[in-house]
This record gives sequence, structure tokens and C-alpha cells, in this order.
Amino acid sequence: MRADIVLRLMTAVVLVIGPLAVPRAVSAQESRQAPAGGRRASSYTKDVAPIFQEKCEVCHRPGNIGPMSLVTYEEVRPWVRSIKARVANREMPPWHLDKGVGIQKFINDTSLTDAQIDTIVGWIDAGAPRGDVKDMPPPKQWPSGERFFLEDVLGPPDLVIRAKPFTMAAQAPDVHVDIDADIPLTEPRWVRASETKPSVKGRQIAHHADTFLVRPHSPEAIAAERAARAGQPGADVVIDQRRRGTSNDTLEYFTEWAQGKGGEIFPDNAGKLVMPGTKASFRIHYHAVGQDITDTVELAWWFHPKGKTPKYSVEYMPLGRVLPADLQIPPNTVTEHQAVTVLKAPTILHNFQPHMHYRGKAQTLEAIYPDGRREVVNQVSRFTNDWHINYIYDPDHAPVFPKGTVLIVTSIHDNTAANKSNPDPRQWVAGGSRTVDEMAHLNEQLIYITEADYRRIVEERGKRKSATQN
Repeated sequence: MRADIVLRLMTAVVLVIGPLAVPRAVSAQESRQAPAGGRRASSYTKDVAPIFQEKCEVCHRPGNIGPMSLVTYEEVRPWVRSIKARVANREMPPWHLDKGVGIQKFINDTSLTDAQIDTIVGWIDAGAPRGDVKDMPPPKQWPSGERFFLEDVLGPPDLVIRAKPFTMAAQAPDVHVDIDADIPLTEPRWVRASETKPSVKGRQIAHHADTFLVRPHSPEAIAAERAARAGQPGADVVIDQRRRGTSNDTLEYFTEWAQGKGGEIFPDNAGKLVMPGTKASFRIHYHAVGQDITDTVELAWWFHPKGKTPKYSVEYMPLGRVLPADLQIPPNTVTEHQAVTVLKAPTILHNFQPHMHYRGKAQTLEAIYPDGRREVVNQVSRFTNDWHINYIYDPDHAPVFPKGTVLIVTSIHDNTAANKSNPDPRQWVAGGSRTVDEMAHLNEQLIYITEADYRRIVEERGKRKSATQN
């Protein structure tokens, strides 16, 4: 099975439903009730359980982050009123991308279709009948214990790097922990897939966990990296983006774990380079939950074969980042900030991942092409800091841009009482790393390509579009 298809399941972030209604017992009459008319009533076993297995159980199963398990009919039935409200309002599953704006082809689309919503709502309106137990699909098999999700796709990781354990006190302010760890490599290796995760218990206290590479920046290290990247499009751009003229190490973002973001499998012809002498750096945001919990964050890598240099390199860039000094939000106001990035080489975007904090409301990515054309790439207008969803493009539809394209990110923050997530609209909010501060950027992975690659991709997509229209 293709890795990108499997990734639709493995990186799915799914139905988390809060307790809007008080659980109540299931009556025999309700479990059998069906609507009047000739149309067959939906049942849990035949129609609803398959949807919950696909979209909900990744979080809503015993021992996971969902506030309740939704694996069996007995577990689901007390929550049907809450489920209906969240599903009908498209609050859950947490997929906040605007459906009518920009690109809509993603390999990890976890949203419910209109038909699935109608099925769930209609089933609940009909009294949530159980149905014939013989129609129940086999139980979904999920990774157990401390396994990585991608193990079911790629097998055990080639390398696991562990941060030093950290204990979060039961009552304490939020903390940001920095932990470095050695990477035991003696030769350059290209990562084809990566997954960061806290321990099972640690997911209760970890808001997010960023991982970085601490790259040596000496002339010898730069020369070795240039040799490892030989022949790759944009290699000089990648290296020159780092600090110049010093012998200091440089910190390069690699990937992260957050609620709503799983592992990443890069395209078959792309990867991330790790050089010997590089260290891993973990930056973890913890918050107290009323009990002492010890967590160990792990970073797993799956490598391309030894000696293989993929055609393309995947590189992180914070698109449209508003600097902390420029991110000022007065009390009781809605603000708009914009920042631009000019692409120094032809580029494919691997993903779209908005990033703000409590006051974040909406983010939009636009492109201005060298010929003056302007288009909206994607937009999120119902942003919530509870979920950091990474929208991963279908490779056949990922945005591709020529050199010189200007990417504009517009970030809107709502520091008023109308924002239900706002801790205190009376406060003046500035840019910073705490969740009560604010940020504004997109966490993007870029793939630099050649001019010939760009022209070929545009031509191929044009032919496919013409074929579908004829």
C-alpha cells in the first residue's frame, strides 16, 4: 500500500467530543427505534461504527487523549447529544481549513463528509438504534503502549533519540524545557520519515514538543554538508539561509509533536539531511494537570538506504513570521498583521500549518507570482490553539511556485470577549513563546526544485486539468 495513502489513517486527528450532556442509561426502546417511512434507518453497527473507527478512535479509545472512549455502542450511546452538536457544527473532528478557499486535496483529511454528517445526525435523531450485532465491523487495531504510529506503516524506526526524562509538578506554572541529546551517526543520513511523541502519560502534560538539529557551522562542517547535498536543487539556498561567517553552531527546526499533528512521511524522492556531529535539541512545553507526571519525549527516524541521496531536500521555514517586537495586540481589539517571504528558488509546499496562540482567529496564505498574478493558497478562519493541525498536501495537488514568488501570510488575532479562548481581553498582548503571549507564522516544509522541474510540473498539471474538462 502506498505510504501516502496509509498516512491518511496514521496521521488522522479525529473526533474529540466534550461532555456537553450528562450521560444517561440506554433504554431498550431507544436502541431499537427507527424513523417512519420506507427508507432504511441508519444503525450503529452497520453505518455509524465504521465512521467512528475511521475518524474517532485514534483519540477516543481506552488510555488515549479523548475524554471518553467511543469504541463500543455502550460507550457511545450516553454521549449522542454531544456528538450531534459537535458534528453538526463541524467542530469535530478538528479540521479547521476553510472548505471553499484554495487547495482542498490533502492526504490526511480527517473531516467528515456531508454524507457522514447526515448519517450520524440522522441516526441520533432516529433514537440511536444499535442495529444487528452481525453488522458490526471487526475491532480496529491500534498501536499499543509506547509504539510510534508510523511503525505500522514502516516497521520499527531505524533510530530513536530520547530526551532526558522530565517531571512536571502537580501544581506549577507552564514551563518550557530545553534538552539536548547526542545523535549517534558516523556518516550523513537522509531521513525519509519522522515522528516525535511524548509518553502515553506525558500527553496529559505536553502541550507541544519541538525538535531541532544543532548543526556544526565550522567551515569544515559546511563543506561536508555541501558535498552531501551535491546536485540537489536549492542546496546553496538551504546552507546560505543559516548564519554566515561564524564558527557557531546553528539551530535548525526539524519537526514537532502537538495535539492534531502526527508523524510525517516525506515524498519518495525527498528527505531531510542529518550530518555526523549534529545534536538533537528538544524544546518541550509542559503544563500542570493536578498530579506529578514524568515524561520522556522520543524522536524516531526512518532513513533512506545508506549512500542514497534523494533528489530533493525538505526544509523547514516559518513563513510569514511576525517578529515578537512587531506583534502588539491592544486590549479589546481585533488586529491584522502581515509578513512576506520571497522564494529564492522554485518551490513545492509540503504542508500548510497555521500557528498562533489563544487570541489567534484566522490565517491566510496568498501567493503573488512574478507575473503579477495573485491567489489565495489556503485559509483557516476558525483557528484554535487546542489543535495544531498539519494539513499535508496530496503530492499531485501541492502548490508549486516559481523563483521570486512572494508568499504573504495574514494573521488575525481577536483580543476581545467575543473570543471564547481569550484568557483576559483587558490585557495588552505581545509576541512571545508563552501561550498567553502570541505568535503569527506558518510552520512550513519546503521542497526546492529546479526550473525544469517547475515547468514540467506545471505542464503535467495543465494536461490533467484539460483532460478532466474534456
